[in-house]
Order: sequence, then C-alpha cells, then structure tokens
Amino acid sequence: MNNKLLPFILLVALAGSSIVYAANDDHDHNEGSNHREDTGDMSIDFVLEPETTDEHGDHDDHGSEESGHGGHDEHEEEGGVELSPAQLSAAGIVVEALKTQTVSSIISAPGEVFFNQYKSKKITPRISAQIIKRLKHLGQVVNKGDALVSLSSVEMAEAQGQLIVSDREWQRVKKLGKKVVSERRYIEAQISRQQAEAKVLAFGMTKRQVKALLNNKSISSAVGQFSLLATQHGTITNDNFVEGEIVQPGHVLFEISDESSIWVEARLRPNVAFDIKPGAAARILVNQQQYSAKVTQIHHMLDESTRTIAVRMEVKNNNDNLHPGLFVEVQIESTNTQQALALPENAILRNPDGDWVVFVEEQPGHFKAQEIEIAGNSGELVIIKGIEAGTRVVSKGAFFVQSEIAKSGFSVHNH
Repeated sequence: MNNKLLPFILLVALAGSSIVYAANDDHDHNEGSNHREDTGDMSIDFVLEPETTDEHGDHDDHGSEESGHGGHDEHEEEGGVELSPAQLSAAGIVVEALKTQTVSSIISAPGEVFFNQYKSKKITPRISAQIIKRLKHLGQVVNKGDALVSLSSVEMAEAQGQLIVSDREWQRVKKLGKKVVSERRYIEAQISRQQAEAKVLAFGMTKRQVKALLNNKSISSAVGQFSLLATQHGTITNDNFVEGEIVQPGHVLFEISDESSIWVEARLRPNVAFDIKPGAAARILVNQQQYSAKVTQIHHMLDESTRTIAVRMEVKNNNDNLHPGLFVEVQIESTNTQQALALPENAILRNPDGDWVVFVEEQPGHFKAQEIEIAGNSGELVIIKGIEAGTRVVSKGAFFVQSEIAKSGFSVHNH
C-alpha cells in the first residue's frame, strides 16, 4: 500500500470523532496523551476528543453555562404569586380542599319574562265619565296616592250634590241634639250622610277629596269632577286613552307594575316538571347576565296546544333590565342529585384568554392559576371538572389573588 495514503485511511476509520492532527516531517512532539504514528514519509499526531454537539450539529460550547440553570423551566412560576399571612388575613382568603358533594341536577329550558301580576294594578273608572286631563304618562314611576287622570261625570255630580245636602242636614240635626229633634230624624240624617259619602267614595273619590268638597261652602263645587289615584308604587306600563274620550265603568286607563320583582315562566314536559318543587333555586341567563331566581308556582294544568306545564319563577329586577316579552334561558334545580366537585361562583374567574380558572395553593401561601371546565350550576355552586379532588383551592378571595398575580407581571395561565 502507498504509505502516502495512510493518513487519509486513518481519517476515514476515525470518522465520528474529532481529530486533531499535524503532518510533520522534522518536528518533534511530546509523548503523553497524544499517540504518534509513523508513516515513513510523514508523521501524524492525533487526539481523540468526544463530540459534544447539540441536536442541530453545533458544538455545545456553552454546556456548563446552561447546566447552571439546573434545567429550570421558564414557565414554572408563570401565573404564581406568594402571599404573606397578613395579606391572606386582610383579604379574607379562604383555602379548602376540593371534595365531592351532593348537588342537585339542573334542568335547562327556554323561558319568557312576564309582569308580576301580584305586584300590578289596573286603574279603571267605576262610573261612566269623560276624561278631562291626563296627569301621568307611560313609563313614569308613580307612588301610591298620586293623581293619574282628571275625570268628569254626571253621576258623580249628582252624588256630590246629595253628599253636600245630607252633610248640612246632619250637621244641623247633630247640633240640635236628640233632646230637640226626634230620635227617628236624628238617625235618618246620620244614615243619609253616611250613605252619601259611601256613594261618592264608591264612584272614585277619596276621603281627602270628600273633605275638600265639604269644606268648600259653595254649592257650585258639586260639578262631578274627580281624579283617579295610583293604588300602588310602580311604573306606568299602559295608558291607552285619549283626553276628551268618554269611558265606561271597567275601562282600563292605566296599568301600574312594580318591576322590582318580575316573573319568568318556563314550559316543561310533565315528566320533567315533576322533578321540580316550589322553592327550588333557579338561574336566569340573558344578554350575558345572570339573575338568581326561585320557583314560586307550578301550574296544575297542561297547556292544550303544547302539552307542557308552566313553571313560574320570581326574579329580583332591581336594575330594571328584565321586561315582559323578553326570552331567556332558565336553569332550575331538580330533586335529582349527583356527586360532583363544586365551588362558589366567586371562586371561579376567567383568565385573559377567556378560560375558566381556579387558584391552587401549591405550597402554603403560594398560589397558581389552574384551568378547569364548568360542567353546570347548582344553585350558588358551580360544578367543575378538570381538577382532582383533594386539591387545595381558593374558595373565597379569588379576585384578590388574581389581582396580585396581575400586579406581579404574570399572566393568569396554566402551562
């Protein structure tokens, strides 16, 4: 074999290792860790060094520097925050271990908003009358006793005249006394006065209006004018009439409803409605808003056309956001129960990505967000999945924990 080819053969044989070599004719090399091979015409010094390349084929020149991090995961602490005992106490944070509990199954159905008929009144005349002037308008909030409309009636004028006459006769007889007038006349005058007042009150006048009429010494005051008054506090929801119109007894001039309490009705199949009892907790969902409700009544008759039973719920409507005719979704607790993990609503928040999270206590005072899934609601509790029983989570004060995480500069994520 040609001796000049030997160095190249050695290079091929040692492929996969790093070779440091030098081709020399006259230079001497120190013997030690280096191995010397004589080739006759030239000598080759070579050192075998293990390759330390990364996955991209580059030498790991910074291996010792990276190993100094101890394999630290840069996301490990993301979303975490450390809170002192003083902070936990001041914020009222409560941490508890998740455990399965008995929760009611939820029945979901569409519903419709109605006025609370038990907090609504209709204002109607009791006699034939002409509308003189509208005093209140649709949408106005009125209090009990406010004048709504001014009316004039021939029947009222006659009744007012009778009242004035009978009152003056009674005042005269009462002043004379039983020693001067006969007992019969005394009683008749008294009864006539009482009946005349009862008549104008029945026609629509109030005791205050009667007193004002009798204090007016002029007989010309008996012209038949009177006002209808609001019989409760609430909002005028209907005033379908025109000034000058002659209305008959029972014609609805105003409808007033106290909208602080509203009804929602859901229609359910009988076999589903039987699993609901009056007093059951419910939830009303509309326009991304939630309202707490309570089942107040369950109808006893099926709707002939739909063959369903109406379940009525009462809802607090203090913000006046719910109005009759609005379609909503209802969730009602049934008598059926299940075992599930559940937390109060305030313990579950959304992270910046819109995912639901709870805050897990990994170590005493150290909290981190963990994403979960919502499986439903049961009253004031939210049924959750995606987390193990026994995990210590924040059940009260979650918003404070989320705020502290945000202030620390971390995103509320779970990686």
